[in-house]
Amino acid sequence: MPQQSQYSDNQFETIMHDIIVVLEKHQVKRDLSLMVLGNVLTTIFKQQVPDNQRAKMAEQFTQVLLKSINGK
Repeated sequence: MPQQSQYSDNQFETIMHDIIVVLEKHQVKRDLSLMVLGNVLTTIFKQQVPDNQRAKMAEQFTQVLLKSINGK
């Protein structure tokens, strides 16, 4: 069942495109891209998610990521 989002496809696609453009501009390899994106995620979790919700939200995010890359 598709997930409903409060954000428009256009908004999502525009932001994702901008991030990819920055990585390409700097000719970033896969490992550095993943390190940077991982640190961005860590910062978001630390700044925007209450301490008592971080572990659960990180687990949920990880499950969604795994499903996404495994095509399930």
